[in-house]
Amino acid sequence: MSHTPDLVDEMKLRQMKKHLIFLVILCQYTFSVTQAQQQAVSKENGPKIINIVNFIRDIEPRDSAVTKDVLYQTVLKQIQLMKKYHLGGTFLLQYDALIDKRYQDLLKALPKNEFEIGGWWELPQPLIEKAGIKWRGKYAWDWHSDIGFSVGYTPAEREKIIDVYFADFKAVFGYYPKSIAAWVIDAHSLNYMYDKYKIVASANCKDQVGTDGFTLWGGYWNQAYYPSKLNAYMPAQQQKQQIPVPVFRMLGSDPIRQYADGRTVTTLEPVYAHAGGNEQWINWFFQTFANDPALGFNYTQAGQENSFTWDAMKKGLEWQMPIIADLKKQGKVRVETLAQSGEWFKQNFKVTPATTFTVTKDLGNSDKKTMWYNSRFYRINLLWEKGLLRITDIHLFNEQIPDKYLKAVTTTNQSFFYTLPVVDGFQWGKANQPEGFRLMMKEGGREVPVQGGDPVFTNVNQTTARATWPLAKGSFEFEMGENAITITAKGQPASDWFLDLYVADKDKTSFKKIMDNSARYEFHGHPYRISPTQGTMEETTNGSLYRIRPKGDRILFKLADSEGKESR
Repeated sequence: MSHTPDLVDEMKLRQMKKHLIFLVILCQYTFSVTQAQQQAVSKENGPKIINIVNFIRDIEPRDSAVTKDVLYQTVLKQIQLMKKYHLGGTFLLQYDALIDKRYQDLLKALPKNEFEIGGWWELPQPLIEKAGIKWRGKYAWDWHSDIGFSVGYTPAEREKIIDVYFADFKAVFGYYPKSIAAWVIDAHSLNYMYDKYKIVASANCKDQVGTDGFTLWGGYWNQAYYPSKLNAYMPAQQQKQQIPVPVFRMLGSDPIRQYADGRTVTTLEPVYAHAGGNEQWINWFFQTFANDPALGFNYTQAGQENSFTWDAMKKGLEWQMPIIADLKKQGKVRVETLAQSGEWFKQNFKVTPATTFTVTKDLGNSDKKTMWYNSRFYRINLLWEKGLLRITDIHLFNEQIPDKYLKAVTTTNQSFFYTLPVVDGFQWGKANQPEGFRLMMKEGGREVPVQGGDPVFTNVNQTTARATWPLAKGSFEFEMGENAITITAKGQPASDWFLDLYVADKDKTSFKKIMDNSARYEFHGHPYRISPTQGTMEETTNGSLYRIRPKGDRILFKLADSEGKESR
């Protein structure tokens, strides 16, 4: 049958409309699939960021063999090695190095799009005296807390010191530094540097107990955080209460061994033959860093201060740099300056994000696996070994607790920064044997540890991470949210299960008592507690501090100090 021209045109138009609708639906579907795939990728792994940060001192009074020329040659070799592998980074200048023309000329010649020059906040004699303050040190650079760091000076003195450094830095380089780092920096100094000079990034020492006179324990374990205006070590809970300068944790801590004995340095620092100077350890560290799941993002800092000299760090750096370059080439890591990472952090996070550092395969023959979870409210560590689980660490954060040096000065050669311990496996356990919560069950009338297989780590959303622990029957799921943790038994993996908190010595803990279904604590005069919203607290007689029993198949408790606000 023949069609009239008008009818033919109408049929063609209808057909075109059908095709158009199909194309729109196809495009929407393709976009949705692509978006879902992108979200899945970002769920599995946030970016992995490496800062190569070397800090420079002009003198080393502790060893006469370490001359100014030895120190200078060390920096020169570091630059040559970084350039060889096309790696940029950050050099931080102590004031005595800032005013040395050799370093000025060397660093000015570096490509500005690859290298950053910033400040290392140890305070030597020429800086202190130029600020009009009497020098109290034994040497022109004195490394003790009360002499060489900001915590040894009054807030008014700190401001004078900052003004001198920043003015002289600008006179040399033509701009103010964007990054300032040190083992410790007080909140007053950090806030002043931001308000007046608009720094964009800072960094402080890894968690440790007593090393070189510095104790930083219980803080945001890795990555970076926005500090409280009252406490540079304490993450803020509210945006209005934070210093808007991300503080990155330095030195690349081993997620298992650095914690197990907080006095031993097991980090990426190339001078340590058992860690950052050991080829096997280096390969393992970068393998887990680059490939294991990370919520939010993961971060590590490579590099070394020149005081250790080139001979001590050469081997470690020559192993590390090609690995970093190769991971960068593969797109597995980003290598940035400290300032670039600080600016990225501020663009992506209004408040301190939730992050994880996970290890799915340990070094050598060890079967240990771990997850560190951090948020603006708390940190927690889960450690598996030989089929058993321990929750070795829980610390709460509270922006209202000032650090000891906000207005006062330290009068000793040590400084101390803490948060609020709920579980402190290292300090409440024995050497190389951290204690903590054990997942237990009753079997044949006895209380025995729950045993299982290898945990699986996944990211649920931007603030939540999950560890799924399979057992012979069923599994346990540990879900860490921004201010709470949920433990769920799925498929009846164990009958009559519970958590017991074990410590080596009850008197060394901050735990006080069980009352009103809460575990009550007090640390340095500050009372706090944890209370399950699903589950019950019990006193025990088996040697543990206390017990948490599930309600139904679940334990849920909030991990936020009651004074820590949740509003943004």
